[in-house]
Amino acid sequence: TSSHTRVGILNNPSSKIKEDNTAIARGVLAAFLTQNNSNLRSFLSKLSKEETAKSLAAGTKIVKFLIPGMDGDIFEKKYNTLGLDLIKTHQMFCQEVLKLLPGQMAVVSNGR
Repeated sequence: TSSHTRVGILNNPSSKIKEDNTAIARGVLAAFLTQNNSNLRSFLSKLSKEETAKSLAAGTKIVKFLIPGMDGDIFEKKYNTLGLDLIKTHQMFCQEVLKLLPGQMAVVSNGR
């Protein structure tokens, strides 16, 4: 609710990282890198729905879930060029630095 709040996402998957099981993670990363805050918030809400995850797992393309106002071309280009190495780097950071187990979730906060 504050304009002074920042949110970041680190992926810590519990399974082997592959193209077909990282659609949501890559979608979130691509949106963070290409969209403004209001579009980002709406798109992330849409991606977090159970029916969206099921639809993506069934083979629906992520561009079907873009919301009005998003720059679809920039998003799609970033989504298609995001390598799995970035997610692997996130995973390594979570496990080596934050000492999380594979798939374990955490909230990291740094405030005044």
